[in-house]
Amino acid sequence: MSVLAVLDPAVAVAHTVVAALAHVVPTALAIVLFTVAVRLALHPLARAAARGEKARARLAPKIAELNRKHKNRPEKLREALAELHQKEQVSPAAGCLPALVQIPFFSVMYRLFTTPNDLLDHTLFGAPLGLHVGSAQGAGQLAVFGVLYAGLAAVAYINFRRARRAAAAQPSAQAGTAFLPYLSFGTVLFAALVPLAAALYLLTSGVWSAAERAWLHRGGAPVPSVVMA
Repeated sequence: MSVLAVLDPAVAVAHTVVAALAHVVPTALAIVLFTVAVRLALHPLARAAARGEKARARLAPKIAELNRKHKNRPEKLREALAELHQKEQVSPAAGCLPALVQIPFFSVMYRLFTTPNDLLDHTLFGAPLGLHVGSAQGAGQLAVFGVLYAGLAAVAYINFRRARRAAAAQPSAQAGTAFLPYLSFGTVLFAALVPLAAALYLLTSGVWSAAERAWLHRGGAPVPSVVMA
């Protein structure tokens, strides 16, 4: 049994929900609505993660100063960092746990939209939801993929610019992390490897993430993010 197979009971429930929606609206729209519903249910976790990210960003200058001050005394550095986190009442892992908790939910949706099932037999503007871009035939099917990829690229660019601004706001960050903003475009490349339904899910989730993040961090300095799709 594969690791992802453990998720099959949850995938079956998700399939039932999407299939029920598909009796009322087109299947592609059902995928969008289901994705939005799940992201809305996970919003409290996103808010907790945002609070943690803001707390880490607020402490970043102090942590950089401690690293400079105790760079040759690791034991003293650990003590100073522990004292700082205790004083500020901020966990060193603030924001990470809420993000990690979301991973099983995204794994369920990924498996639902990539494992062959009857939902993938339906179409989006004539392109089967189970179709891969490499098997697309005709200008119509290629256009559907093209629009989705253009949307994913737009979302990736927004995330890229946000990550670049966050890096510029933290000049103390290690030079080796300069490439990290470019990982935002990884979703576009990944979408080329999955069926149309999964690409539609990635776009819907990506748009939600970008809008949610802009809302949660409105009026404040940009902070590094963990991209969850």
